[in-house]
Amino acid sequence: MKAVVYLPVEDKTQWWVEMLQSLLPGWEVTSMDDPGDPASVDFAVVWRPRTGDLAQFPNLRAIVSIGAGIDHVLADKELPAGVPIIRTVGTDLTQRMREYVALHVLRHHRDMPRQLQAQAEADWHAIVVPVAPNRTVGVMGLGNLGAAAAQTLAGLGFDTRGWSKSHKEIDGVTCFAGTEGLDAFLDGCEILVNLLPLTDETRGILSASLFAKLPKEACVINCARGPHLVDEDLLAALDGGQVKQATLDVFHQEPLPADHPFWNHRKITVTPHVASQIDAGTGGRLIAANLLEFAKTGTCNDVADAARGY
Repeated sequence: MKAVVYLPVEDKTQWWVEMLQSLLPGWEVTSMDDPGDPASVDFAVVWRPRTGDLAQFPNLRAIVSIGAGIDHVLADKELPAGVPIIRTVGTDLTQRMREYVALHVLRHHRDMPRQLQAQAEADWHAIVVPVAPNRTVGVMGLGNLGAAAAQTLAGLGFDTRGWSKSHKEIDGVTCFAGTEGLDAFLDGCEILVNLLPLTDETRGILSASLFAKLPKEACVINCARGPHLVDEDLLAALDGGQVKQATLDVFHQEPLPADHPFWNHRKITVTPHVASQIDAGTGGRLIAANLLEFAKTGTCNDVADAARGY
């Protein structure tokens, strides 16, 4: 079997090549920039592949996303039709997202940005907030990561609700579904966490019209994909007071350009796409296991539904 690897950063590609080669004895693993005979390639392991990269391999059996999302693969306008896409998911990634969401929901709940501002001003300012059961937190997207995040928030005592395309049942979480359930989900939601997959239907969903349906001075956390957010609408909502604070982990362009207004906005916390950043060692083992299973059986548990976009 032969696999090729591509990441946008060249030195990371070579590291992944060597790591996967050690996990796949008997296989040939190489960089996509030096693949040898394209017809001999069975699998491609990628993050944000360049348009046309994957089309050069006529016998490709599957594409592996180095991450839980597949939108970066589907963005390839020359993507070979019908080739299965394998997601990289696992307990470590889920745990990391649970930690990130809990951390930043608690930050907003306890108004830590204001507390830090008070410290900088040497202002002994005691901020009193409601207890968690009196704070409504909503999670948009109830897949593996979203469901786990919602359960974590419920376990912390928050009045937790979730919204997804189709109805879900999650212990301790009030679930809403479909376009008909979105307004009811947003009504009274004081802290909003976005963990939706990026599809044509969800692109730009974090917009002025959605922010207007939240209670005034709600907080927004986006740790799904940058294109979910209309940047200008968030800035206007923050400056106008409809949104109190925002935490953003994902962006339209990554790395976030140094001159982007998010960097210096006093109501925005920027993190560099680390909410559920894959640990290379763990990720490599997950990918190798999926490749071995797919090579043997023609499928594996983490094959995505490309038609749905996740």
